[in-house]
Amino acid sequence: MNSLRSTIGSRVRSSWTISAVRAAAEAGQIDFGENKVQEALQKIAQSTDTRLRWHLIGHLQSNKARKAAAAVGAIHAIDGVDLLKKVDQAASEAGRTVDVLIQVDLALEETKHGAPLGEVPEVVRAATGCTAARLTGLMLLPPLAENPEDARPWFRRLRELRDDLVGSGVPADRLRELSMGMSHDFEVAIAEGATMVRVGTAIFGERHYT
Repeated sequence: MNSLRSTIGSRVRSSWTISAVRAAAEAGQIDFGENKVQEALQKIAQSTDTRLRWHLIGHLQSNKARKAAAAVGAIHAIDGVDLLKKVDQAASEAGRTVDVLIQVDLALEETKHGAPLGEVPEVVRAATGCTAARLTGLMLLPPLAENPEDARPWFRRLRELRDDLVGSGVPADRLRELSMGMSHDFEVAIAEGATMVRVGTAIFGERHYT
């Protein structure tokens, strides 16, 4: 299993500017995430002199798959076969590869996106035929809860799903990443097997919305 990495990112428009990103980069942080494609593109353009790795951690609309696949290093929000194929085609046309993670919707919340549990194996199978979209793991957004321990069962279920898929024959390196846990519950996520945690507030402080 890979060592733990944190992805610092804002999930909404905030006061976290490229100067804050550069300050974190100077302290050794390499991975940064954005929730919106447009904001990711802006910060990527503002950091071309760096070796930062950018992640799209928010929902990806199909009509923005081409822009995202041509720019970011990893997309954490693949929620179906159609989106996966669009990303694969766009990355291929751009002459690059992009890591992708399948967002799994375990709680079936209406306000969140993700592939339902029963559709995950189909998305995994489709990924084996991709040439430029490289499946590397699973992602989860559990139901929001004040007590981090309430998220533990969801984190555990994602880890067990990964283990079941590997046990069924999916190559382990295709599911080496578990992207789960944010600023308020990342410690519980790590305890349950997270290899990537998506933190922002814990690094930059509270967000100021505009």
